[in-house]
Amino acid sequence: MRTSPPKPATIEDVAKIAGVSIATVSRAIRMPEKVAESTRKKVTAAIARTGYIANAMAQNLRMKRSQMVMVLTPSISDPNFPGVLTGIEKRANERGYGVLIGNTENSVALEENYLRFLSSGMVDGLLLLTGHLPVAGWPKSPASTFLPMIAATRPVNHAEVAFVGTDNVAAAKMATEYLISLGHREIAYVSGSKGDMVSELRQQGYQDGLSEAAQPIAEWAVDSDGTSEGGRSAVERLFIKDTLPTAFFCYNDDTAIGLIRALRMRGYRVPEDFSVIGFDDIPFANSITPGLTTIRQPRSQIGEQAMEFLLKTLTEGIKPPAQTLLHADLVVRESCGPPPRREISEN
Repeated sequence: MRTSPPKPATIEDVAKIAGVSIATVSRAIRMPEKVAESTRKKVTAAIARTGYIANAMAQNLRMKRSQMVMVLTPSISDPNFPGVLTGIEKRANERGYGVLIGNTENSVALEENYLRFLSSGMVDGLLLLTGHLPVAGWPKSPASTFLPMIAATRPVNHAEVAFVGTDNVAAAKMATEYLISLGHREIAYVSGSKGDMVSELRQQGYQDGLSEAAQPIAEWAVDSDGTSEGGRSAVERLFIKDTLPTAFFCYNDDTAIGLIRALRMRGYRVPEDFSVIGFDDIPFANSITPGLTTIRQPRSQIGEQAMEFLLKTLTEGIKPPAQTLLHADLVVRESCGPPPRREISEN
């Protein structure tokens, strides 16, 4: 005898098993942040027991929601990315959202491919870690045509896209002031790539630190590209000059690590001959010799806050502040010390 297929679970079934009202079940699915954690757990357990999740997904489709968010990043190999993603996924999971990762490798073609997810309705919102809008035409488009999006780690040059990241100016000023406190008066800033907005912000902080010093200190900038090889190249260019700094503040840790290696290859010691400070506190910063003094970015907090703003936009229509800057910390290790006493050779 053929048995009838089981009836699909209903929201009433979930409510009965969870011991809550139908309205509470609906709210727990649509706006979990507005439901107490204990209640949310009961509803989640009842959904799993009844299989109602399939119906809930169908409801999201009828509401034209995918419960998915896309993160566009220039490179998943960036050592800052895992920390930011941890914060993003933590907050997304708490709210019942999934996360898709679009690794663009700074390729316009790849960005255009990922935009198909947006146009097809497969994602509800977008987190930008790239520092720019996905396609060249978007900056001229009206804000009403945008999918809800938040920029994180790198600001986007568009007034309608909110930004969450490190206070780069304040952090770079702190790094510069630390070198000054050690007695350095010849401090070079080794930059990131030309046109990099984050590098420019950090250079501004460096300049602020110099300008507010008790005695005048000349600005000393060295162009680089934000890579370890760029740090090495900066040293090679500096050593053809008649004068040298006693300390280097580098745009990021990769640059600082390359610079330290280049100094050591020339027979110099860090920090006895030169002091070096980086920015980011990537995992490798504490593994090199000497351990790198650097600025630690609050990566996980950046991811959490950016995701929180995006979800509030999606579920409640709340517009986030234009800019949210988080405090960074100075991590003191072994790569910085007092300036050396340099003897002037007599001819």
